[in-house]
This record gives sequence, C-alpha cells and structure tokens, in this order.
Amino acid sequence: MSLTLTDRVGRLNDVLVSVNLLNWDARVMMPKGGAETRGHQIATLMGIAREMILDPEMGKAAEAVLKSDAPEIERRAAQSVQEARTHHARIPAALLRRQAEQSITAGAAWTEARRTGDFALFQPHLQSIVDLAREKAEALGHDGHPYDPMADVFEPGAIAVQLTRFFDQLRDGIRPILDAAFARPAPRSDFLFRDYPVAGQQAFCAYIAEALGYDMDRGRLDTAVHPFEISMTRNDVRITSRWNPNYLPMSIFGTIHEAGHALYEMGADPALTRGAHATDMIGLYAVAGTSFGMHESQSRLLENHIGRSPAFWAVHYGRLRDTFPEQLGDVSEEEFVAAINRVSPGLTRVEADELTYDLHVMLRVKIEMALVDGSLKVADVPEAWNAAMREDLGLEVPDNGAGCLQDVHWSHGYIGSFPTYTVGNSTAAQIMAHLDATQPEVRAGVTAGDYAPLHAALGDLVWQHGRSRSRAEILAGIGAGAYDPTAYLAYLEAKFGR
Repeated sequence: MSLTLTDRVGRLNDVLVSVNLLNWDARVMMPKGGAETRGHQIATLMGIAREMILDPEMGKAAEAVLKSDAPEIERRAAQSVQEARTHHARIPAALLRRQAEQSITAGAAWTEARRTGDFALFQPHLQSIVDLAREKAEALGHDGHPYDPMADVFEPGAIAVQLTRFFDQLRDGIRPILDAAFARPAPRSDFLFRDYPVAGQQAFCAYIAEALGYDMDRGRLDTAVHPFEISMTRNDVRITSRWNPNYLPMSIFGTIHEAGHALYEMGADPALTRGAHATDMIGLYAVAGTSFGMHESQSRLLENHIGRSPAFWAVHYGRLRDTFPEQLGDVSEEEFVAAINRVSPGLTRVEADELTYDLHVMLRVKIEMALVDGSLKVADVPEAWNAAMREDLGLEVPDNGAGCLQDVHWSHGYIGSFPTYTVGNSTAAQIMAHLDATQPEVRAGVTAGDYAPLHAALGDLVWQHGRSRSRAEILAGIGAGAYDPTAYLAYLEAKFGR
C-alpha cells in the first residue's frame, strides 16, 4: 500500500527531529572529542531527509493532494513539499553533506577560538563555510545578490536590496533617538554587576520561565555557551541559558528570550505535529515557526515588551530580591527597571540594549553580504568588524572573542540568518501595537501577572498556525507590512526618545 503525503512527511519530520536532538546534545552534553563523528551522523541523517523529499513517490503524493478537493491547509502542505523538491533538486547531495559535516567541526573550532580570542583557529573553517555558501547560492540561482538565496532560507522572500532599504530606514530613525538617550543622565546600574551565585540565577530563571507559561513537563532548561531553543515536536521543546556570576541580566533575559521561542513551538496546533506545517523542508529543520523572523518576534516580544516592562517587575521583583537579598537589598524596584532598560553601548549583541541592538545586527549583515559577494576577504573580518564597532557605537574591541567570534551562527553555516533578528524586533512591535489597540486585556493581564490573555492572543494570531501562514500573511491580517519599520520606530521613540 502506498504511503500518503501525511505519512511520508511524518517520517521526514521524525528524521529531522533526530537531527535536532543530536544538535542539542552536541551543544549541551557531548564531549569535545565527539565533534567529528557527530558531524558524520548529522550529515547522514540530513542526506536521508533530502532523499526522502526528492523521492518520486513524495512528489506523486503531493500531486495527488493538489489534484484533490483537500482542505486548503492540506493543499498548502503539498505546495510546501513541491517547493522543497524544487529547491533540493538544485543542490548536489555532496554539497549538503559537506555543509553538515563542516558545521560540526567548525562549531568545535569556534568554541575554542572564542575562548582564546584567536581568530586564526576559526578562519579556515569560516572560509570553507563562505565557499560552501557561494556554491549553494550559485546552485540555487538568483537574479540579484548572491546573498538572496541565503536570506530566503531563513526569511522566505527576503532579498538583499529589500533588507538594505529596511535597515537604512531603521538606522536613520534610530540615530536621533540614540542621541536623545545619550543626552540624559545614565541610571544607576552598579548592582547588576555584583556577585550573583549561579545556583540562585538558575532557580530564579526556572521560576520566571514557568511563570511566563513555559511547560517544564514538555521542556527543560540547560546550560550552553550560546543560549538557544530547539524543538523535538511541541511536546519536547528545550531551552538553554548561560550564567555570568557577575552580571545578572544575562541569564534572566537570555532565559526569557528562549522561553519566547519555546512558547511559539509549544503553542502550535497539535494537529500539525509531525506534519509539513511543523517542518522546514527547505532548511531541513523540524520547527513549527513559520520563519526565523517571526520566531524572533516572539522571543523579543516576550523579552522586551513584556520582560523589561515596569508592570512585569512590579509582579516579580520581590521574588528576585528574595533570591538575592544581599545583592539587591539596597535596590528599589524602580532602580532595577531603569537599569535593565538603560542605553549603554556594549560589545556583545545578545547583551545589547534595545536601542543599539539592531546596529549590531546591521554590522553582521553587512559583513555577510560582503563575504558572499567577495568584496570582503575572510582574513579581513576582524578588521571590518572592529571598524564598524568604532564607527557605529564608538567602541574599541579588545579581542576577537569579544568581537567577531562572539556569535555561534557562522560556525553552523547560518549565513543569511542575522537579518531575521531585526525583522523580529520590527514584527514584535507591529504585533504589540495591534494588541494594544484591539485587546487591552493583554496589558491588563501582564499588570496582574496573568499571562493567559497574552498566550491566547499570540496563540490565535501566530502560534497555532505553525508554518501554514507566512509572516507576511500574518502581518497583512493586522494591516501591517512585512518590512515597514514605522511601528518599531514609534515604540523606540516612546521608550527612549523622551
């Protein structure tokens, strides 16, 4: 008996979930010596996934659905399969395997290079990653910039010229807000850098994640060099954070951020489990989020619009102070909120304040585009990075560990993913502006420490649909444009420009 499209995609999802689990283990539990063989294991499974997509029987099963009177959501699933088949048919299997293998060995090299600040340890791996990205771009084809096929994997439809225009508008809008913020006296923040035992941080972060709705029966919180969330279906969604004993916000907001990603995955309609709308068949990734940009919008919405709000800390600051009575005994709730929202240019993207964060993203995207089109040599990345930090934020980079080696993305071959962080920021502001205008019970719930109205609103608008609706379609439904920074700039102006 021939398998249905649902059966075939379910098996494909099982394989990709196995890849996710191996990746989680590689970044959380695996001993360093396992990197090379783990790369082969993941490459094998990725190759199997590709073969499953390109199997002629998969194509026939998709065609059968498209020729039937199946519901629209099933027809969209079949269309996604056909698009993935077209995509993967253009990429040689050997190229896919080399990329998978390179991502694991490069990840191990990046970890050591970051620890020591020695870019030379990572340089040959980054060169290979860039070469493979160029090879993939040519295989996929493009009408404009070779960066276009890279960005499209993470944010479908995104192209370099569109992203550049969006970033230029955003940069022009941020600069005067940044000047206004710098003109005001900086709030007290010394207490953020006191000695905070890791055990206390871990306990508070577990509490805050659960308070926000993260289900520990379907998840777990672990430690990683670079925080991340990963899903093994909506019933097993794991998050990680990192713990700096002398800087409290790192763990708190890293955890809230990853919990935002996790709530999106946990909130997908159960009927989508193991299906096409919970599987990125182009990126070969088991995920229910419709794009990286939409995924990032959910994490940044929770982290910034909720987690940094005075209303949030009116509910939770007492618990934090009880966890660290000596460190926060002389700190009022108002002082704490002011400190975590201060504008203070720093070297690290994941610790950047809201106002300077996107300048970090733009720096990376500019470098990625230049690497892919050949206008920047890999060997010159540290110099280009340091010059941009000096120009944009007035900062000197002391070493490459604090500079161009700080992010894990390039080691995983994720060239093209960085634009989605700023796309996510913009999308989060658009969604919250809509909810503030149409569902005041969401803010009222946050004030009361009740996040059920927020979950209901985001679940209805975003989470439940998985990959069955695009980010552009979701935004169009609330009258917003996919690359319109107006709502985001209005939010930044209201918070930092006065």
